[in-house]
Amino acid sequence: MASGIEVDGGTTPDAATWPRSCRLAELDLDPAPLAAEALALPPTAWEPHFHRAIYTGDWSGVALRSVGGDPARLYPAGPGLDPRTTWQPTPWLAACPATARLIDSLPFPVTSVRFLRLGPGSEIRSHNDPGLGAGHGEVRLHLALVSDPAVTFGLAGEPVDLRPGEWWYLDLDQHHTAANHGASPRIHLVVDGLVDDRLASRLTTGAPPLV
Repeated sequence: MASGIEVDGGTTPDAATWPRSCRLAELDLDPAPLAAEALALPPTAWEPHFHRAIYTGDWSGVALRSVGGDPARLYPAGPGLDPRTTWQPTPWLAACPATARLIDSLPFPVTSVRFLRLGPGSEIRSHNDPGLGAGHGEVRLHLALVSDPAVTFGLAGEPVDLRPGEWWYLDLDQHHTAANHGASPRIHLVVDGLVDDRLASRLTTGAPPLV
């Protein structure tokens, strides 16, 4: 069994304890103001996703917090990066004040932040992001802003229903897929962060609340 990770001077539970997915219902919100900001961004803001081998159609994004604040850098990470100084707001975040306020309010250390869009008829094939899970000290949260019942998401072979306004932690060290069978783009706010004591407690026990 894998050992726990160090968090704020303590040791979190073993990796086997972490959930594959977890809805953080206490963070749920009205997605309309954030969706309006994403939809108002110009076409030039949207960069094609860098992992071109695993998708068909339109999978693109807007970097809101990135390495060095580079608006063209959709890739969220890299080796040897200092989470205290590396990720900075991009000019696109300044164009999205409601989104910026939300990011500032999140109760854990935030690194990368992006809007990710999956166009109609587009599909992301099965893949995983090695090391991207709470058991490794890093989390990725998804907040659906614009979606449709015809959009599907699968994690470790099981469906996860990601509805607009709901925050979800997903262990993306597991294989996952997505497909948009609807008629309009699916847009998520995707937030990467570091596991601290409160987030570790929330994910492993369901309590106490983060807020």
